[in-house]
Amino acid sequence: MRLQDKVAVVTGAASGMGKAITILYASEGAKVVVSDINEAAAQGTAGEIKSAGGEAIAVKTNVADEADIQALIDTTVSTYGTVDILVNNAGIMDNFEPAGDIKDDQWERIFAVNTTSVMRATRKVLPVFLEKKAGVIINIASAGGLFGARAGASYTATKHAVVGFTKNTGFMYAKEGIRCNAIAPGGVETNIGSTMTHINEFGMGRIQAGLALNPRNGKPEEIAGLALFLASDEASFVNAAVVTADGGWTAY
Repeated sequence: MRLQDKVAVVTGAASGMGKAITILYASEGAKVVVSDINEAAAQGTAGEIKSAGGEAIAVKTNVADEADIQALIDTTVSTYGTVDILVNNAGIMDNFEPAGDIKDDQWERIFAVNTTSVMRATRKVLPVFLEKKAGVIINIASAGGLFGARAGASYTATKHAVVGFTKNTGFMYAKEGIRCNAIAPGGVETNIGSTMTHINEFGMGRIQAGLALNPRNGKPEEIAGLALFLASDEASFVNAAVVTADGGWTAY
């Protein structure tokens, strides 16, 4: 029980990597807050956890809405008394648009979900962490946050920003008992593709050669295992780091 009695908030937790993380955290003793914009699916994940003997609640959250972020953490504290672990997992894709084809509203929406939400949730939990001189933040970045040709320009920019924010936050609060790390997954079998609507032909054509080099797609459970390690005391000396989990894709 590596997370016994810890309280963990996971965004985008109704499916994919977020769901796998919540289920694994609960099996390791954590009280889990399943946060997702899809309330019914979030309730389903929480129900699975409780049926297996774990403890969980579901909170409907649009991470692009500051009020929802505030309510998420406030609900967690009012329910469980504190927060120990924050996993900023919620995210959406672009349509592989290059810079010349970006629309302002799309750029702003992707940044709101992928990047601004990470800042706001982190900002909200920091007073709790600072008071007890302990806390863990895990941001789900992307191989697209390390290199320039894993998605379109908007998504790539958002994930590069998450990487920078992670490193800065980890360093700034390192002496306060707080750790902040990121996971940079490669291709993982999730439903994030459903957030794509009209694939940009030029952008996809440019990226296609690199996609073909991917050795394989990962399973959400493989990312969850890494998220468990980073949340646990076993990772006590891992801070302000970005851990790649991509089956070797970015080694080429």
